[in-house]
Amino acid sequence: MNKRLLWVLAFALAVSGVASFVLYRLISSKIAIAAKPVDATVLVAARDLVMGTLVRSADVRELNWSGPAPSRAILNRKDVEERGVIATIYSGEPILEDRLAPKGAGAGMAATIPAGKRAMAVRVNDVVGLAGFVTPGMRVDVVVIGHTPGSNNLGSLSKTILQNIEVISAGQQIQKDAEGKPVQVQVVNLLVTPDQAEMLSLASNDARIQLVLRNPLDKDEVKTKGTALARLFADQAPERPAWRPKKAAPPPPPTPVQVKVTSDTQKVSVPILVEIIHGSKRAESKFKNEDKPKSDTDPVEKN
Repeated sequence: MNKRLLWVLAFALAVSGVASFVLYRLISSKIAIAAKPVDATVLVAARDLVMGTLVRSADVRELNWSGPAPSRAILNRKDVEERGVIATIYSGEPILEDRLAPKGAGAGMAATIPAGKRAMAVRVNDVVGLAGFVTPGMRVDVVVIGHTPGSNNLGSLSKTILQNIEVISAGQQIQKDAEGKPVQVQVVNLLVTPDQAEMLSLASNDARIQLVLRNPLDKDEVKTKGTALARLFADQAPERPAWRPKKAAPPPPPTPVQVKVTSDTQKVSVPILVEIIHGSKRAESKFKNEDKPKSDTDPVEKN
């Protein structure tokens, strides 16, 4: 074989090997840089922090987080302490800004009330409270039952006045029951606007209210006309017995006939008085007047 050809082949193999090695190192370095984790220190809950809890220093611990820190995560301990929890934070979970109440808002149920809303207490029993199934997080409609002011011939009236209202607490319990068990309480708090609070307060004092449970995913509001007790039994009017005849309507009164009386047809009958004097005695006698009817055309006698 020609030596020149062997040298060419050997040189080509050497060049290709060097090029392959350089390319391999470049690709490996790129992959290593992309896979290298970026460590961060985040604040996580040291225990389960339920809604309404005031965060203390012992409730927070630091954790080395592999990769970038979660969005909205709080990294400064001072920004976490002495703030109320508005959504449950589980142990080991990063503490996010959205899970805490604003600074200075405190803890408890008041911290969970959104801006522009109010918590309205409603007294309930087994009927109004749906036998304990009205628990925090549920959505209800409010139906009022009562009478309209003044006279009312329809009986009791019912009307849906509020729809899709959130239950913020059942008694003193502001946490949702994980198993969905009924909670027997005497008072529930509804999350309403100021205008709705006025309506609910008036209905609670002057009428009876009923809570109607609805699906939390059903956001539609239906306009209702309400109903009355009389309308419920409109088709149940008592029937007239077969043996009792129906009374006939009384006949209309006769039309009065007007008679016009004129001076030509009017008869004037004036009795004739005669005085008789006999000595010292005096007597009077009356005689019937047999004259014809007077007319306006009769002559008038003058003395």
